[in-house]
Amino acid sequence: MRENTKVIQIGNKVIGGGNPILIQSMTNTRTEDVNATVAQILELEAAGCDIIRCAVPTMEAAEAFREIKKQIHIPLVADIHFDYRLAIAAMENGADKIRINPGNIGSIDKVKAVVEVAKERNIPIRVGVNSGSLEKELVAKYNGVTAEGIVESALDKVRIIEELEYDNLVISIKSSDVLMCIKAHELISKQTNYPLHVGITESGTIISGNIKSSVGLGIMLYQGIGDTIRVSLTGNPVEEIKSAKLILKTLGLRKGGVELVSCPTCGRTRIDLIKLAGDVENMIQDINLDIKVAVMGCAVNGPGEAKEADIGIAGGHGEGILIKKGEIIRKVPENELLSALREELLKMQANAN
Repeated sequence: MRENTKVIQIGNKVIGGGNPILIQSMTNTRTEDVNATVAQILELEAAGCDIIRCAVPTMEAAEAFREIKKQIHIPLVADIHFDYRLAIAAMENGADKIRINPGNIGSIDKVKAVVEVAKERNIPIRVGVNSGSLEKELVAKYNGVTAEGIVESALDKVRIIEELEYDNLVISIKSSDVLMCIKAHELISKQTNYPLHVGITESGTIISGNIKSSVGLGIMLYQGIGDTIRVSLTGNPVEEIKSAKLILKTLGLRKGGVELVSCPTCGRTRIDLIKLAGDVENMIQDINLDIKVAVMGCAVNGPGEAKEADIGIAGGHGEGILIKKGEIIRKVPENELLSALREELLKMQANAN
């Protein structure tokens, strides 16, 4: 991590300055629907979301923040476009941070009005710039949408707020072009010490989005770039949290939680390993242990391949085996493999506590 980044307080969380990288997501409910929005946020909290952002397209949505805030436990961020009054209303109704692009808020007087309320309440402003909304002047200057143009646009917006004597800021620069996004972050990280929220925007569906996000975030985080992250996926936002946690854990940036390893199947496989591995992946979400769980397709190489795991299962013909540290501890009927594994995990969790 870039330990020299500015420390920013967002509700009950702290980012920057070498603090742990936090995971963000965004609700896809109508923010005006308080019950649905709260239900989704609580589900995301349980999955491991640290900070949540909600769209604020209407005054009703801004006012809904007051009730939403009462029922959740993580910082609530308001996503604002175009109407400065919505940013002010969201802050007045409890937003812990606002996300704006000063370039589409309007006149400097409107930006100033937003900054004054943020200043009074000490609410951080996330300055967000996306490659898709790059100003025509910068597109012309750099002969197209470029990393250099994205960085210049973002720093221009930051200067607007700094000139209004406010520096409680987080910067977000995103692109759906992975290599452009990486380059932009490499450039901006050398030019500012504000915390950076990183991610690959509009990355796609569960499969393509995960691959693009893992490559982009992996490279940036490995270089120490990024204080908060979001894996943007077209799908259930809970999947974003699962992916983000795994990216951080794979890079050694987050400890705890179960790590799942599974074999790719082969001609020896006599069980539905693909389904079994998926079932195990879902089953372990509520297991609070820092261990490795293996799911193997056959009893021939299963024990050996799983020897580095703390616990695992390997399928056979109509039955399977339960393995601990490479040693077979018992045979189990195929239809009981999942429940047997969970039973052992719960015992391990109870003993750990």
